Amino acid sequence: MAVDVLRDFAAKYPLDLQKAVIVGVSGGADSLALLDLCQRAGWPVVAAHFNHRLRPEADVDARWLEELAASRGIPFVAAAADVARLAAVRRQSLEEAGREERYRFLFATAEKWRAGAVLVAHHADDQVETVLMHLLRGAGPSGLRGMRPFQLPNPWSDTIPLGRPLLSLWRDEILAYCRERGLRYLEDASNQDVTFFRNRLRHKLLPMMESYSPRVRQRLWRMAAVLAAEDDVMAEIAADAWEASLMDGGRGYRVFDLRAMQAQPLAVQRRLIRRAVRELRPTARDLDFLAVERALAVLRGEQSAAELALGVRALCEGTGFCLTTWETDLPEAQWPLLPTEETMLRLSIPGALQLRDGWQLSAALLEDGASAWEQARGNADPYRAWVDLGEDVPSELVVRSRRPGERFVPLGMDSGAIKVSDFMINVKLPRRARRRWPLVCYGDQVVWLPGYRLSHPFRLRRDSRRAVALILERTG
Repeated sequence: MAVDVLRDFAAKYPLDLQKAVIVGVSGGADSLALLDLCQRAGWPVVAAHFNHRLRPEADVDARWLEELAASRGIPFVAAAADVARLAAVRRQSLEEAGREERYRFLFATAEKWRAGAVLVAHHADDQVETVLMHLLRGAGPSGLRGMRPFQLPNPWSDTIPLGRPLLSLWRDEILAYCRERGLRYLEDASNQDVTFFRNRLRHKLLPMMESYSPRVRQRLWRMAAVLAAEDDVMAEIAADAWEASLMDGGRGYRVFDLRAMQAQPLAVQRRLIRRAVRELRPTARDLDFLAVERALAVLRGEQSAAELALGVRALCEGTGFCLTTWETDLPEAQWPLLPTEETMLRLSIPGALQLRDGWQLSAALLEDGASAWEQARGNADPYRAWVDLGEDVPSELVVRSRRPGERFVPLGMDSGAIKVSDFMINVKLPRRARRRWPLVCYGDQVVWLPGYRLSHPFRLRRDSRRAVALILERTG
């Protein structure tokens, strides 16, 4: 069975076997079986070993592997790091720090060799342990599917795939293959150390679960396979939603259209949040349930911002729902800002003018007030407004920033005026956008604060004879 696994893997997944294949080798039975299988298949393998320096014998083991590779005519690459020190500095577990450094090394090696793939030797027992770990951490379907056999892109590369050809083999099958082939391998004593989370699962929890259900490993593996297929379908739905909702993105931030995000089903919202955080922190573990819920609270408008985890925060700015790393300042392109605080523009009626970053403000004259009233009454877009400027509609309006102490009467507050600056604070317009947010004015009076509120005196009435339709939109 083991001898067919590479053939089946290569038939199912796109591997460029004209290029080097980097095989991660620890010295254990699993990785040496994979290395042997690749060499027997005629694949151009490179053995890559990462020394975590966690055991006194680690350097000796690395030299043994180098000699083994040389005896087989296999190129050998090695690197080492003090993983215990890195874990302490980064406040990570030894397992997490080691994993991060190991994969970083494997893909750096792949880049250097211009490799066609990185292969690692995870097997079916590893998959079961991973699924159980994710279950205990409260993962959703994407976590309960376990490890993927083939990942491209992956957290370490957009061009070099990560493959796990042995995921369908159980460890007993791999050990049987090693005996059959006469393969010597190293026994890592740390695999028995139950202070490590995975080892506790392997040596304590899983045997106890088998006392309740003798085939629990196989059932967990099959569950992961079922969830993987269903997760792929959901991933396609979420990919479409991502395209429909994402407004802007760059190094350290993703900005979604707030209304488009709010319109998505809850399950899709959660997936988009998780994907955004994975892209912002590609080597970190997935967000837990509570972190996602904090982001959803911001999305629902229950709070203006929240710290999630992994150095990522969620906040709403203007029409955007933003996920950003702590060290990143959001760009201003999602806002319809004026170039400077002193900018004063004239908007012809009818006509249009360009603001910055592809935003356009247009005005149209509507002679039929009754028709305009019907359009305005059903409007839910804060960037569209219908106004009554009187019988003698002016030829133009002024677009400018707020003035010190300036007041206006927001729609629905006909009892008194409020400072524009106070109104901006009340509606949570981001501080850094307030000084250059455009106001549409008629003479010295504010007619409309786009995105937020119309001025009450200029509201359209059922008996209005004429109207002006104002639209602010991003066209570029």
